[in-house]
Amino acid sequence: MLKPTPKPVPNRIPKPTRNTRIPWAAFLATALTALLAVLLPPPGQAHAAPDRGRGGESRPVYSYDRAVRESVWVEVRTGARRTDRVAVDIIRPREPAEQGRRVPVIMDASPYYSCCGRGNESQKKTYDAQGNPVQFPLYYDNYFVPRGYAVALVDLAGTNRSDGCVDVGGRSDVQSAKAVVDWLNGRARGYGSRTGTTPVKAGWSTGAVGMIGKSYDGTVANGVAATGVDGLRTIVPIGAISSWYDYYFAKGAALYDGGPDGLASRVESDGAHARCAAVQRKLVEGAPRNGDWTPLWSERDYVRDAGRVKASVFAVHGMQDLNVRTKHLGQWWDALAAHGVERKIWLSTTGHVDPFDFRREAWVPTLHRWFDHYLLGYDNGVEREPAADVERAPGQWSTDRSWPPAGTRTTTLRPAPGPVAGVGTLGLGQAGPGATARFTDDPRHSEADWSAAVDSATPDKAGFVTRPLTHDLRLSGSSTVRLRVTPSTSSAHLSAVLVDLGPASVRDYAGDGEGIRTLPDRTCWGGGTAGDTGCFKRTEADVKQVDRTVFSRGWADLGHYASARHGRAVTPGRAYTITLDLAATDHVVPAGHRLALIVAGTDAGLIEPAPTTPQLTVDLRATSADLPLVGGARAFARATSGAGAVPSPRPEHPRGLRIPALTHLP
Repeated sequence: MLKPTPKPVPNRIPKPTRNTRIPWAAFLATALTALLAVLLPPPGQAHAAPDRGRGGESRPVYSYDRAVRESVWVEVRTGARRTDRVAVDIIRPREPAEQGRRVPVIMDASPYYSCCGRGNESQKKTYDAQGNPVQFPLYYDNYFVPRGYAVALVDLAGTNRSDGCVDVGGRSDVQSAKAVVDWLNGRARGYGSRTGTTPVKAGWSTGAVGMIGKSYDGTVANGVAATGVDGLRTIVPIGAISSWYDYYFAKGAALYDGGPDGLASRVESDGAHARCAAVQRKLVEGAPRNGDWTPLWSERDYVRDAGRVKASVFAVHGMQDLNVRTKHLGQWWDALAAHGVERKIWLSTTGHVDPFDFRREAWVPTLHRWFDHYLLGYDNGVEREPAADVERAPGQWSTDRSWPPAGTRTTTLRPAPGPVAGVGTLGLGQAGPGATARFTDDPRHSEADWSAAVDSATPDKAGFVTRPLTHDLRLSGSSTVRLRVTPSTSSAHLSAVLVDLGPASVRDYAGDGEGIRTLPDRTCWGGGTAGDTGCFKRTEADVKQVDRTVFSRGWADLGHYASARHGRAVTPGRAYTITLDLAATDHVVPAGHRLALIVAGTDAGLIEPAPTTPQLTVDLRATSADLPLVGGARAFARATSGAGAVPSPRPEHPRGLRIPALTHLP
């Protein structure tokens, strides 16, 4: 993404609670297509038999260089009497078409194909002198077309060769991609040119579509899935937004010095610049920088429509993604779980990075099996495998049957004054009456500064630390921090961060590659031509040694203490209670390390400062952190003392089906 600068989850991917996601008739048609692909080899070429032991898999038996490459403009209705056309560049195997057989479609809808490029090498679409597509960015075409898939790359409305206007996650974006799914299923009109009248039908398509993409692209996949469109069988959102308000604000605190109009201007085509002034104006007026929730944000909130999702979801996210933060993943995952959506998850320790660039050799075959199951109908067992892959250290992965794992409990930890002035404790017991901590907002300082000085009293933060752990302590899921604070001025921004205090080798997520280093040599993934080689630069983990790791953070504007929808000035000297939502994570604090909670003001470089720089007094007795601990309070007591009775200040709650309360949604 371009910056404007209840019950535990079952021990496997949950099955839908509604009727099956793939109607039997469609499923049988898809399975028959897969069977024919096995039994009928292309002319002059033998077809390899599937590996029956694994339920079969599609094989690279079709010619990439002979593939059909074409462009279609799909009609999108934008008003009672108006339509636009969005451009779709398609590559599909020629041999099935010659034999009258249909193929499923992998689709990536993006605004970046001409302005900015896709992937680690910023590949753009290219065309020959007649306007025919030559280069299809990324590896999807090279790898999957020889295996019997079509790949469709959609220019979102207002970008590259499409009509319409960019509206940054709104109706125009979502409908321009949804219309292509409809066309692939015979429900929309397509044409052979932007202004032509000769219709083009997708008679070569089975109608089974899987959407994939990183960042904005994955966000559009979330939005299209939330429409409940028929034919969309699965989505693979990578580092994707689930609610656009949360991209620009954190409970009223502005995250960037800009709004959606800036992003729209960056990605739209030259023609759109000229015709989309009214849409730009609506983006400005509908997204005020005061952090209030407006109807514009309601239209761009996909979480509220998670109950309409029919597609399975394979979500991928970097736990240190400071661009599209894992709050997006956590609330989307929880909402999908509540509605019984089949889902799988990969969590890396990178920033905003595609799995092709942090775990390529494992990612491509996993994605292959996922698409084979949901688009071709292979019973390869991928949906019965562990639901979660989590990176523990650079290149070191673990799996869980469900995520968060069974036994994860929301456990309340509380800050209290410590034996050293200015350095508090963090534990299960509540602070005594009248216990307080104070800090003064310093917009020059960030979470890195706070965590570096957590063992000393500094005026810019309040820190609370456990004793060294005697056993590993795992946090898995989303956390909240409830603060009772009294400001000295009429405005305040607040931050809360969780820190692992101890030495570790980590990916340098704050570096240029956000945890990866790009190498000069290449590996090839499928077929290729001179204009689209299918070969990509290798990467490796960019590792650094640290003595502390901030692994989850959250922010808020104190003026939005009552509601994210409307902020207000606060009264100096009056106490307010506000809850900060911390980004989802899965982190193990090892034995010998300490867990810290730090509360402060402006997190420099991540949120904008408030109009004033107040001193804040924290009422420790009324302040707490609800953390998703594997093993709950007993695990915490064991890790911090090794034995003893477990205080129970409030009941624990099972994790896994938590839906963010509407009052906590941005």
